[in-house]
Amino acid sequence: MDWATIFIHDTTWTFAAEITIRVVLMFSMIMIFLRLTGKRGIRQLSIFELAIILSLGSIAGDPMFTEDLPLIQALLIMSIVIILYRLTTWLMMKYQPFEDLIEGTSLYIVEDGMLILDKIKRGKMSHDEFFAEMRQQGIEHLGQVRVGLLETDGEFSILLFKPDEVRYGLPLFPKKYKEVKQVESETYYACMYCGYVDYISKPDQQCSRCQCCRWAKAMNDQMIR
Repeated sequence: MDWATIFIHDTTWTFAAEITIRVVLMFSMIMIFLRLTGKRGIRQLSIFELAIILSLGSIAGDPMFTEDLPLIQALLIMSIVIILYRLTTWLMMKYQPFEDLIEGTSLYIVEDGMLILDKIKRGKMSHDEFFAEMRQQGIEHLGQVRVGLLETDGEFSILLFKPDEVRYGLPLFPKKYKEVKQVESETYYACMYCGYVDYISKPDQQCSRCQCCRWAKAMNDQMIR
């Protein structure tokens, strides 16, 4: 058995330098790709941590079944990735703007019972996805929510109104989230797009906040745990 072939094969200093350049470029591309795809599907893992997992997983996999890929190259790549990990972690601890660039920042999705539409778009979420998240936390309508925050790991943090402060809000469950065809006097209605609550005179009245023309009957039920 030729141990030199197993561990080194035909690796040269020139190729080692090429590997270094490739790793830095590919690592950067993974980070950029994950940063651009948003936060969905990365629950409990930050973008940076997921990039490390993907990088090391790919590095460790190929040498296991590729005959002409010496282990020294995989070890070299792993070493470079770990150095990049340590360097990036240090820079994130040292400089807050750099951490925001790598990890992203938390987004306020709900404030005072209404959706913040530009933040939902930045978080790359649909209304259905957001409503599903709220329902899973036992929230029946937006009037129960004082603040809804989309964290950098994709999780939601919710602050609720006190029971005596719950206001009228947009229903989140399908049976209540229905467009009205006729309006009742002295009844609050919620815009189905942004959650703005108002009295309306006709079912296709334009929302003064987002210009949507679809309304659902608002609710003000208190949250039951």
